[in-house]
Amino acid sequence: MRLFKYVILTILIGLFSACSKDIYMFSSFHEPADAGLRLLYSEDAYHWKDLNHVFLKPTVGTQKVMRDPSIVRGPDGLFHLVWTCSWKGDKGFGYAASKDLIHWSEQRFIPVMEHEPETVNVWAPELFYDDEEKRYIIIWASTIPYRFEKGVEEEKNNHRMYYTTTKDFKNFTKAQLFLDPGFSVIDAVIVKRKPKDYVLVLKDNTRPNRNLKVAFAEKALGPYHDVSQPFSGEKTEGPSVVKAGEDYLIYFDSYGDKKYKAVSTKDFKQFKAIDDEVSIPEGHKHGTIFKASKGVLKGLKKEVE
Repeated sequence: MRLFKYVILTILIGLFSACSKDIYMFSSFHEPADAGLRLLYSEDAYHWKDLNHVFLKPTVGTQKVMRDPSIVRGPDGLFHLVWTCSWKGDKGFGYAASKDLIHWSEQRFIPVMEHEPETVNVWAPELFYDDEEKRYIIIWASTIPYRFEKGVEEEKNNHRMYYTTTKDFKNFTKAQLFLDPGFSVIDAVIVKRKPKDYVLVLKDNTRPNRNLKVAFAEKALGPYHDVSQPFSGEKTEGPSVVKAGEDYLIYFDSYGDKKYKAVSTKDFKQFKAIDDEVSIPEGHKHGTIFKASKGVLKGLKKEVE
């Protein structure tokens, strides 16, 4: 009898674990980016399905678009979202929060670069939860003409990375320079491997490079050093990183040949192309990969029925 009870309990625990296991979500948008937030989902982080629905239409910013949506599930249980709301002219980004990815708070414009009147743009804000300091870090790319050295790029296309931090999305620290690698840089993503071991995946936006590289640091805010050689071809951008098993997968937009591609790595030094191992819905544009419960996914599917 005890053995029978043990077997039943083991089965029930296994079923509960399977049901409660988180799934992967991928924030997304389609060009021309005026429709709003889309979402993909996956059981294994390799094969993705599109929910084929817009879950939040952008209402803030000069152009009122939603590009580069970045989502993090915080310790408060909320999904926090930031996005690019204009190509040029804005000195901030959009923000909203949700408990289920369906019902969203009122959208707010966060004017992080208003103290820099010459700012040309605020691109691709990326959220990272710093569990060591119990705060959110938001990094983005901006151009301030004649501030930094440049190559063949125009002054209004010479980007550097900036950051702000917040604990409540109401109070933000004054924006500061996050990364100046000596060249125009955009689309950076912070990855924590373990304490005192951080990787930054970034786009070298100089001509003719326009490819992806990595750098390393002991703290989330850097300083980042040892910028690598590129691991992608030219005209690639928008890296999204997820750990699946022992590997880190880096998805990116290879806009030069109009394909979405991926590589895997264990150490961010050796990279393996895995395009034939992944599947991405057509039209997907880059966001971030995060986790949600199967209950949240069930609610999303019900919403789009």
